[in-house]
Amino acid sequence: MTAFDFSTLQPDLIIDALQQLGLDVSSGLSALNSYENRVYQFSAYRGDALKPEKFVVKFYRPQRWTAEQLQEEHDFAFELAAADIPVVAPLKVNGQSLLQYGGYYFALFPSRGGRTLEIDNDEQLAMLGRFLGRLHQVGKVKPFSHRPAFSVESHLLQSREVLSALQFIPSYLRPAFDTALDQVIALCVKQYKPTSLIRLHGDCHAGNLFYVDQGPFFVDLDDCRSGPAIQDIWMMLSGDRMQQRDTLELMLEEYEQYCEFDPSELKLIEPLRAMRMVHYMAWLARRWQDPAFPMNFPWFATDKYWEQQCLALKEQLYLLQQAPLSLVPDY
Repeated sequence: MTAFDFSTLQPDLIIDALQQLGLDVSSGLSALNSYENRVYQFSAYRGDALKPEKFVVKFYRPQRWTAEQLQEEHDFAFELAAADIPVVAPLKVNGQSLLQYGGYYFALFPSRGGRTLEIDNDEQLAMLGRFLGRLHQVGKVKPFSHRPAFSVESHLLQSREVLSALQFIPSYLRPAFDTALDQVIALCVKQYKPTSLIRLHGDCHAGNLFYVDQGPFFVDLDDCRSGPAIQDIWMMLSGDRMQQRDTLELMLEEYEQYCEFDPSELKLIEPLRAMRMVHYMAWLARRWQDPAFPMNFPWFATDKYWEQQCLALKEQLYLLQQAPLSLVPDY
């Protein structure tokens, strides 16, 4: 996985893959913002159509998910779409949504535009709360069979192994960094005890959400996993505790019109934040051999970045030691 890159994914291969689907590409391939996979927007004639349609094609990073895990992502999207939940599901070609060409798995999607969701817009957050309630209502129906769950093992312990071997962390910082990381992990092991796991979007932040007048929508479910419901909510919370509580109350009031929320999950917010923080550092390390990563994340190899991460771990350790966020005001 660490040595893989997309060097063989050349434009000719992409065009050939699309042509085998019966698509006559009439435009160039416009790369969209995605580092984990390779995603392109294009226009093409399909069948005897007189006008081209806009599509998005996504080539999945090999060795990340199995075919069964990718298909389960697609099936979840189809299940949500059938329930009129606004997720852009992949298109089926001859009954198949997970396609193969040139050693890659890929999928074809309709192109859909929208504005970035504004996390300080109460109306949009209320709509998102309703949307997530409906999404989780479907997510509770049955478990994933192949997609993994959010866990201390996957997000912290495995990440610590990667970071312990990373040469970019300067020697003068290594003792403080390792100590802070171990302390964060120790608290997360004690605190991350979810009582219920459901199928989730898994990576619900503003960059993965788009908004139209009818409400918010997700473009795909690439990071869907099992986990506690709060995982799809906490990344919308920003500001101080009072601001976070206000946003949480707004979203949950709408959320619970469709799906019951267990308030005991609020104590999982800071462990989940820590898990995301550490997993992100290890993700960059795992992907560093892909030429796209040094080009787009040059600061990852600087002492300043690791000084900032050491400080961030210490700040997160402090948050883990505080009382969990509550819907009851702090007096």
